[in-house]
Amino acid sequence: MSAGGRYVQGSGVPRLRLDELLDELQVRMDEVRGTRDRLNGLLEAVMSVGRELDLPQVLRGIVEAAVVLVDAEYGALGVIGDDQKLAQFLPVGISEELRAQIGDLPSGHGILGELIRHPEALRLSELSEHPASYGFPAHHPPMHSFLGVPIRVREDVFGNLYLTEKRGGTDFDEEDEAVLSTLAVAAGIAIENARLFEEVRLRERWLAASSDITSALLSGTPRDEVLEGMLERAKDIAGADMGIFYILGPTGELRGSLVLGEGAEAHRDIILPGTEGTLAEAALANDGLITVTDVATDERVTVQTERWTGFGPAVAVTVGTKEKLSGVMMLARRHGRPVFAPAEVAPLAGFAGQAALALELADRRHDAEQMSLLEDHDRIARDLHDLAIQRLFATGMTLQSAQRFVDHPQASERLARAVDDLDATIKIIRSTIFGLREHEAAGKPLKLRSRTVQAIDEAAAVLGFTPALSMEGLIDTDVPANVAEEVLAVVGEALTNVARHARAARAEVSVVAANGTLTVTVTDEGIGLPDGGRRSGLRNLAERAEKLGGTMGVAARGAGERGTRLEWRVPLKPPSP
Repeated sequence: MSAGGRYVQGSGVPRLRLDELLDELQVRMDEVRGTRDRLNGLLEAVMSVGRELDLPQVLRGIVEAAVVLVDAEYGALGVIGDDQKLAQFLPVGISEELRAQIGDLPSGHGILGELIRHPEALRLSELSEHPASYGFPAHHPPMHSFLGVPIRVREDVFGNLYLTEKRGGTDFDEEDEAVLSTLAVAAGIAIENARLFEEVRLRERWLAASSDITSALLSGTPRDEVLEGMLERAKDIAGADMGIFYILGPTGELRGSLVLGEGAEAHRDIILPGTEGTLAEAALANDGLITVTDVATDERVTVQTERWTGFGPAVAVTVGTKEKLSGVMMLARRHGRPVFAPAEVAPLAGFAGQAALALELADRRHDAEQMSLLEDHDRIARDLHDLAIQRLFATGMTLQSAQRFVDHPQASERLARAVDDLDATIKIIRSTIFGLREHEAAGKPLKLRSRTVQAIDEAAAVLGFTPALSMEGLIDTDVPANVAEEVLAVVGEALTNVARHARAARAEVSVVAANGTLTVTVTDEGIGLPDGGRRSGLRNLAERAEKLGGTMGVAARGAGERGTRLEWRVPLKPPSP
């Protein structure tokens, strides 16, 4: 170099310096290009996860984008549940076959739990060297480098992103952490949008279901059909595997009247003595709605716990109020499935109100039908009394007045018999009128007249035909309770004997309370009494009569008539000592 600072011709030093500068410039340009490409990738990932509104798809897109952005071999997104453990775990980079070999997905121990306890970015060169490391289960692929960042939705930590095994064998650096943290922010916004969209969609489904139920109620659809439709819709919307509807009985018992889905047989036709030790009791103590994470092991469920084997998350909502509880609706998911989220079960209280309305309307309809029936009874009784009895009485008087003009003995006898028949018919009609006007009070035991009709209906199934029944006198008022019980036993046993031995196609039962005596008569048109013996069971009937100071007799029917006549007679008042 000359004194003026010029290079001497032929010197190689300047060219070497220029090459170094060009190489450095190329490196810088590559770094800028790499940074630009990474920013473009981050922008594309943010836009990608922001476009989706289906929450499961959003979560899957987030972890897939994270793996690409930081060039990791494996990635996962863990959703934190209410119990501060992993409620969901979505891995990427592990095949389904390998997942099956590894076994159960992690719940939040070790390094994964470290981020749950301390929601801050965490970078490790070697996983196994961290104090919280638990090691890996069998068949798990080896993992060394690690990068984890939390995902926040507003102020709450929704979950964590976990990335392992930086490709090329290098460690995750600060730039990887910055990129992943930026993606986590965008992921929180995308998750919140997806949640809001899911809540709106759920609310629309619940509203549509409520509207359909209201239409069914107004159209007069039967109660059980409405309740079954409600249970099916609730099970479907809430994503439950089983739905149960227990109706509260008159004495406080719970009846499993409706059950749908998996494991339904264990709950069908079950009758529990009360709400104690059930989810219904827990729901009542929790303002009518309760969600449990594992119903099979929940300490509040102590009655018939085996019915819940295989189930985990459950929700129960009461139908009605504490003062007027009508039943309880329960939804359950299989063990291992996510717990019911608040957004999934919040509309259940209003939906259960629809069920309470269905039960109330059904009761009102039943009461209205009963009132209409009783009004018809009153009208028929009035018509019978004002028209039929008066006409029969007038006909009887006419026949009696005409009898003195008849000289032929047989004709006179027939007229007398006709008058007697008219008198008997009038008595039967009067007894019927009394029965029509004797309204059974709701909630009170049935009276003898109604119970006798029930006994006849029950015997018809055994006989193959319905016996004729006539009742006369103040049966419901004059017959003491102990005698009434014996009457029912006599009617039942007598008809049973007819079914077993008489081979009859017709039978008649008469119950008459008159002149201080109750007489029960059972006749049939069968083969008659067996020769040389008595039918089994007749001794019991005789003993019942003797115990009450009465008698019992069995004989063949009148001359020329097939069959048997049983007459059981007791005083309406006990004999004096």
